[in-house]
Amino acid sequence: MPQPDRVRIREIAPRLTFQDHPVPTEVKIELVRRLLDAGVRAFELSSFVRPDLVPGLADAAEVFARIPRVPGLRLGCCVGNTRGLARAVDAGADTASFLLSTDEEFAYANIGRSTTESLAELERMAAFAADHDIVLDTYLIFAWGGPTGSARGGEDLEPLARRLLELGVDHWILADSSGYAAPPQIRELVTAALAHVPADHLTMQIHDGRGMGLAALLPLLELGVCNIDTSLAGSGGHPAMPGTQGGGVCTEDAVQLLELAGVPTGIDLTRLIDTANWLAEEVGAPSKGFVRHTGPVPAAGDSARPVAFTW
Repeated sequence: MPQPDRVRIREIAPRLTFQDHPVPTEVKIELVRRLLDAGVRAFELSSFVRPDLVPGLADAAEVFARIPRVPGLRLGCCVGNTRGLARAVDAGADTASFLLSTDEEFAYANIGRSTTESLAELERMAAFAADHDIVLDTYLIFAWGGPTGSARGGEDLEPLARRLLELGVDHWILADSSGYAAPPQIRELVTAALAHVPADHLTMQIHDGRGMGLAALLPLLELGVCNIDTSLAGSGGHPAMPGTQGGGVCTEDAVQLLELAGVPTGIDLTRLIDTANWLAEEVGAPSKGFVRHTGPVPAAGDSARPVAFTW
């Protein structure tokens, strides 16, 4: 399968970080403005879910209303039911992602219902989305296994994949939410998914809980997957998993890797690094990453820029 000519990086820190590290709305708007200046054009901006479960995102509608609209901008969000989907439509979201967990215990902790009950809700939501100007996709949270159970593979995906297609939901976000997958496991499960949907209907969200996140990117390119979710400074977490760092693959590290691999992202790495360091200092959330501490690999004729950031 040919490697994509370009990768679409979707920045998920506005949702993933602030759902566990509440900040004033102004900070969220400033983060997105800085990322827009760096060339980011796709965001998972917030969640329209119960504020008692995720109080840090209770301002979702206000955040959507205040984001500057620029050419090429795509704004997404998470939703847990039809009510949340209706709010996303009213806010002007381009896409809404249903929070479907493959792990039953987390399903209850996250949105208060089982995976089977969630599929019934997703069916109602698909009917609603068909009558409104919004793309409904679905997460497959813990697609590779976790948060504490054994790993999952391609065979485990099959029944759920068939059910999703029966519901008419054929845009999926495969999330390695606990960082279980090395490249062989990435290839296996993504190949299984590609037997059901085309590559441009898949978004990959690899979390870096076990240090294998960047290693997953190149296999995705080999498989033709071009939609990748990342989190600035590797930040993130979840109120249903207190004390567990839940950050996605670090955006600035991913952009450097992809650009060096000859796959353009359209993102200014220097501005991205500056924004990542601003976020780490402003929010104080646990964060990861390498390039923001060491500086990017120098281009031909350049000298390495010394950095003085603290770990």
